[in-house]
Amino acid sequence: MRKYQAFEIAFVGLKNEVHHFNYEVDNAFFESFSPPDFKDSKLSILLTMDKKDNFFLLNFEITGSIWTVCDRCGDPFEMNIWDEFPLVVKRVGDPKLMQRENDDPNMAFIAQQESVMNVAKWVYEFALLSIPMQRIHPNDKAGNSTCNPDAIRALEEMKKGKEEKDNPLWKGLEQFRNK
Repeated sequence: MRKYQAFEIAFVGLKNEVHHFNYEVDNAFFESFSPPDFKDSKLSILLTMDKKDNFFLLNFEITGSIWTVCDRCGDPFEMNIWDEFPLVVKRVGDPKLMQRENDDPNMAFIAQQESVMNVAKWVYEFALLSIPMQRIHPNDKAGNSTCNPDAIRALEEMKKGKEEKDNPLWKGLEQFRNK
């Protein structure tokens, strides 16, 4: 069995129209590329492919959730994910040459003689791009942080202590702070 066979689209027999494909990915999928820095991922990918004669208009819509650690308080939490990524895939004679000459990140190339397109790599890349770099507990409906209150208090105390310990080396530079 070929790796990522479930992500192969045999497009030769498909009509020139819009087609939909659904994929479910979890940590096992991410670990097959590289170990993720999150756990218990449950992502759904809706791939819409508008097939044309020599190119495809792909749109990846990613929804789901992951369990990660809050960057502010250090507690684990479930983060909801949603994002959308367009991609144009052109059928060309020499895809490697075209990829080197083209720097558009929303464009990819496959060989003209190909009859199957594997989208696993794009699913992986777009799923990772949909996860924010900064992972912080979301605020509640009232706009208050849902982070661990003990950790927030400790951070505030550290911040207050740092402000009290002004370094005398920088004392003369305070006059330039608001200029």
